[in-house]
Amino acid sequence: MRHKTRFAALLVLLPLTACTWVTMTPAGQSVRVARADEDLSGCTRRGEIGVSVKDRLGPIERNRIKVIDELEMLARNEAVGLNANTVQPKAAPDDGEQRFLAYACGVTPANTAVAAPPAQADNGAQTYPVQER
Repeated sequence: MRHKTRFAALLVLLPLTACTWVTMTPAGQSVRVARADEDLSGCTRRGEIGVSVKDRLGPIERNRIKVIDELEMLARNEAVGLNANTVQPKAAPDDGEQRFLAYACGVTPANTAVAAPPAQADNGAQTYPVQER
């Protein structure tokens, strides 16, 4: 009888290990997650964020990828309050906890300005910069 109780509890808990309880806020969707080795020296550091989620339900470990996704979602949601648009993992997740660095990374004016068309060439042809869409 004891084995049946454990088995029943396992059947109830097992599907819950794949559940996601964290939701992304609309503002958090605009925050980018940078790779840990990405150079963000051109950005302004806004602060540090610590987040945590449950990485196990009793004796059962939750899916590692789901835990990482939830940690990133929480960090992105929190970054908005620091006026940051990019987060970067400071260290790997440990027991459902992770720290992120928050940055404000802007677009340089040179990338946003449309260059004036150059003077006409000798043959009368003109060239214009290609605009990316």
